Amino acid sequence: MKYHSTRGDNTHYTAAAAIAGGLSSDGGLYVPLSFPAITFDEIAVLMRRSYSKRASTILKLFLDEFSANVLDGYTETAYGPLGFAHPDVAPLRKTDDSTYFLELWHGPTSAFKDMALQIMPRLLLASLRETGEKNEACILVATSGDTGKAALEGFCDVPGVRIMVFYPKDGVSETQKLQMTSQHGSNVNVVAVRGNFDDTQTGVKAIFTDADLASMLDRRGFFLSSANSINLGRLIPQVVYYISAYCDLLKSGGIHPGDKINFCVPTGNFGNILAAYYALKMGLPIGKLICASNRNDVLTQFIDSGVYNRNRAFHTTISPSMDILISSNLERLLFDLSDKDGGVVESYMTALSSEGFYEVPASVLERIRQIFASGHCSEEDTMRTINETWRDYGYLIDTHTAVAHKALQDYRKSTGDNTVTVVVSTASPFKFSESVLEALQQPAAKSSVGAIDALSKYTGVKAPAPLANIRRNRVRFKEVIRAGEMKNAVINFLS
Repeated sequence: MKYHSTRGDNTHYTAAAAIAGGLSSDGGLYVPLSFPAITFDEIAVLMRRSYSKRASTILKLFLDEFSANVLDGYTETAYGPLGFAHPDVAPLRKTDDSTYFLELWHGPTSAFKDMALQIMPRLLLASLRETGEKNEACILVATSGDTGKAALEGFCDVPGVRIMVFYPKDGVSETQKLQMTSQHGSNVNVVAVRGNFDDTQTGVKAIFTDADLASMLDRRGFFLSSANSINLGRLIPQVVYYISAYCDLLKSGGIHPGDKINFCVPTGNFGNILAAYYALKMGLPIGKLICASNRNDVLTQFIDSGVYNRNRAFHTTISPSMDILISSNLERLLFDLSDKDGGVVESYMTALSSEGFYEVPASVLERIRQIFASGHCSEEDTMRTINETWRDYGYLIDTHTAVAHKALQDYRKSTGDNTVTVVVSTASPFKFSESVLEALQQPAAKSSVGAIDALSKYTGVKAPAPLANIRRNRVRFKEVIRAGEMKNAVINFLS
């Protein structure tokens, strides 16, 4: 399996080179030259296997230069009981005959980013060995909340790797902030940035494309790589849980072989829903991919109109991991639906950078709308949906999952499509306990730790151990900088 850039570089790269590099030298993202197929017979076999076995089988289709035994070892460790509290790793929760929730938050940081970031460090280290890289890797991460902690946990004290996480100072929940700033490990650093996630992400991208900085770091024995979803090693493991969800629906009798299902995904940087699109490209029977946005609905507006416009107000919301106006992984979708014309994609990205918007032709928009539906959710509707889901089903969801659930309800009302749909649940409700408590019309707690306790007491639902024990954490990282100071922060960290 070979990979190439979305910006038109005709060089073909191995998976190891793509994972080690993170971002292509021309500024593009790595994508497969073609997609491996998965057959119904193979799905029937996977249905009888554990999540880790499903993962190694699917990863092998994309990472054929890795041996099956090596991948088996990686997935058994990554998705074993030491990392994931639920034996199914990514279980389905049924609320009615046509609605299921895919719980992706049973890992060590209680968010869906664990599904990829528990295995990515192993893939990265193997890729570095395969490519003969001698320098020490510095993983740079821009996070809107969950990626940061998951990456820190995954790369903590990994030999030959350092990791630095930047997060928007006022753009994450208090629990997310405490999870990151209290991270243990001798090879980690966490810095707050004054601004929003887009400022932070733009700063990291600028660092990656700074040739002078790369040369200086090379002389010091370092090179930069990424753990964001722009990295192929993050994206491919996410394909696994969509195929796994289909297997589990078959196993439970919720669907029959060959039945199409829909997925509704709360979406910010577009990586999570792109992984579902990749599963579709492999042959998984998917009807619609419903892209759900909060008030920062740049993606849903794009799917409706074909115009991507970041020249708009940025809103800080109760679903902060979706507070994004520049969705990096959309570039991969545009490349695929533009007949793999890197020049066209580069023109879109140049326009976005210089003018703040671009428009795709009607033919591309039609292709998008054949696959994707869209919906967005206000703050009030997010809170109402949390309350109603608890009231009607006794099921507790977080603010991001609520956005998706509301988008699904609106989609069904407008289309009459009652296809079995999986709502992708991306975080434990206890990561956003203050907002969930308020949605349930309960008194506010004095702190994020107190809110976790109050939510558990009121609902009778046990908080995940990593969050229940967060009160023991000591804050280590307190630095706050401007976006323009991020480059110097990296230099200082690697001095």
